[in-house]
Amino acid sequence: MRWENLTVDPARDAALFGADRVTTRTFDTPEFRGITFHEIRARSIVNRVPGASRMPFEWTVNPYRGCTHACVYCFARKTHSYLDLDTGLGFDSQIVVKVNAPELLRRQLASHRWQGEHIAMGTNVDCYQRAEGRYRLMPGIIAALRDHANPFSILTKGTLILRDLDLLRQASEVTDVGISVSVGFTDTELWRTVEPGTPAPERRLDVVRTLTDHGIGCGVLMAPVIPFLGDHPAQLRATVQAVAASGATSVTPLVLHLRPGAREWFMAWLGHHHPHLVPRYERLYAEGAYAPKWYQRRITRQVHELAEEYGIGPTRAGMPRRIAAPEPTAPAAPEPTQLTLL
Repeated sequence: MRWENLTVDPARDAALFGADRVTTRTFDTPEFRGITFHEIRARSIVNRVPGASRMPFEWTVNPYRGCTHACVYCFARKTHSYLDLDTGLGFDSQIVVKVNAPELLRRQLASHRWQGEHIAMGTNVDCYQRAEGRYRLMPGIIAALRDHANPFSILTKGTLILRDLDLLRQASEVTDVGISVSVGFTDTELWRTVEPGTPAPERRLDVVRTLTDHGIGCGVLMAPVIPFLGDHPAQLRATVQAVAASGATSVTPLVLHLRPGAREWFMAWLGHHHPHLVPRYERLYAEGAYAPKWYQRRITRQVHELAEEYGIGPTRAGMPRRIAAPEPTAPAAPEPTQLTLL
């Protein structure tokens, strides 16, 4: 296993951790049976997004690698190959845990070199996957961001985020906090086969409802919209209607993209469950990882029209939502301007 290949920048030789810092564990409990955890002490936790990325943010924090949500389409599968780990079942069951993530983040935020830029989480693998229930890294991470009034956003499919509701409310009082929940569809049969390790879509929408009820605006990333399986107009309508009923502040559609690593795993799944669709996918994704622009525009238009019908507005994918700070009860002294992407 090439632990030394996990680097901040693939063009550089500086490793994030050494092989002598890895502790491998298994837990004989129903929720973790068949899962192997590789606990490491990382050397860096704030990662710069490559300049060529389509993401609308520059910095990320990822306390885990690999994900027990086991989404067959997950674009992060390729990252497991950097460690000589399997991008299929290995990605679902070999989880790298950066056990020192909270203390490392706090130290990096305190550095004079750090300028308080927005930090996105959940953009690679889910920071509220099942492992978080045991390792509890996110409370320390959110507390560090709160204490430094550093703006951040979280994207998740996990209901465990509600455990940290109080911390999120505290953080939203001092900085911009953006929460998005990923719900690409409400079709139960589709969910069971493509996202077998995730909470059901209706449970994720309950998260949106709970956050909203507690004054924390929450958007829904309607992702992925899966061609020929989740893109029928009736399916899109049912999903947007459910999103609206949850009280989401926005709904943003994102069509399935199939990067190397994910593409092979997804196509194998497709060939097993829906072999008649394989030729259609080969044509649709013949030019690369992304569906054709005409198809993306069609889905976006349909979802935005439905969102308008149901009274919710679209927002740009991945962008955090501004959480309004409470009005002061008395005049306060001017405070330093907080850097933000908004």
